[in-house]
Amino acid sequence: MKVRDYLAIPYILEAQAIEVNGEWTRRLRYPELGDFEARHEDVEQALLEVERLRIKEILRKLRAGEKPPVPRPPLETTDQGWWARFLGIGDLVEGVIDSPASDLAGTEKIGRH
Repeated sequence: MKVRDYLAIPYILEAQAIEVNGEWTRRLRYPELGDFEARHEDVEQALLEVERLRIKEILRKLRAGEKPPVPRPPLETTDQGWWARFLGIGDLVEGVIDSPASDLAGTEKIGRH
């Protein structure tokens, strides 16, 4: 699989309204992918942050020589390069998105993230 394929896997997104110190906020996470989450009072901001974290986690796993889980096939109609650029982390996928995922194993982190 290419890096692009791993980035296009549709993971289950879990979203919850939670109370923290008497204030309500939104928590979003991808439990199939890893132990990370985004919290924000605005669900749209939480979604943008959890998407950044999703891309970073997939790339982290690939660089570590690990295969991210593939619970369902990649979507064919997404442009993950555009999405990464929109999220402000395009430099993480630039030059590697169409590479075989195995080529990332052992590589250094790309960009300033």
